Amino acid sequence: PVPAVLPGDPETEEAVRDDSSRHGGRVRRFPHERGSWATHIYLPCRVQEEFLELLDLLVSRARTYVSSLAAMEEFHLSLSQCVVLHYHWIDPFIRSLKVRLAPFHRFFCMADQVKVYTNENKTRTFIGLEISTGHFQLLDLVSEVDRVLEEFDLPTFYKDPSFHISLAWCVGDMSGRLEGQCLRELQDILDSFEDSALLLRVQWEQIHCKSGNKYFSFPLR
Repeated sequence: PVPAVLPGDPETEEAVRDDSSRHGGRVRRFPHERGSWATHIYLPCRVQEEFLELLDLLVSRARTYVSSLAAMEEFHLSLSQCVVLHYHWIDPFIRSLKVRLAPFHRFFCMADQVKVYTNENKTRTFIGLEISTGHFQLLDLVSEVDRVLEEFDLPTFYKDPSFHISLAWCVGDMSGRLEGQCLRELQDILDSFEDSALLLRVQWEQIHCKSGNKYFSFPLR
């Protein structure tokens, strides 16, 4: 599953009314409470121009099965669920994350398997690129992030996660339309795209934490 809230979603502490029509039909996983900040930890992914060409091909083909699909504008790999932090927890939470993540070095992953995902409450469907190499390094990172979450009695990450980079999304559970033939066609496009092996080799250089409208960065060594 993927978080119900993603980086870039309008989830700041000022958004006191839950009006899904204001943000593409996305539904909150938990009600807004003033002083409680939606928080998410992730690896940001910078992409090349050729990657956007590949994305356009994939989304165009997938829209023949689900016309409401929208391409992601930013790309990331989640290391946590979306959790709720009280305002006065933010500084100690960030300090603890900084200590836990300090020993980690930069590393590479391959994201070369097309897969369909839904979030936990089945309100959104995603097409993503699943990580095929680099899984163990990601598990080590999640283990340290989970320790920080446990310190604050917050939900840890999913067991046996499928690490991935989301490419496109739509409202509702559309997995039945996108799996099977559509998924096979998307994988064929990916496999035959020129220089796809280079495009899908991702170097992770920093970890980000978004809490409400605040962003924090933790460089990898």
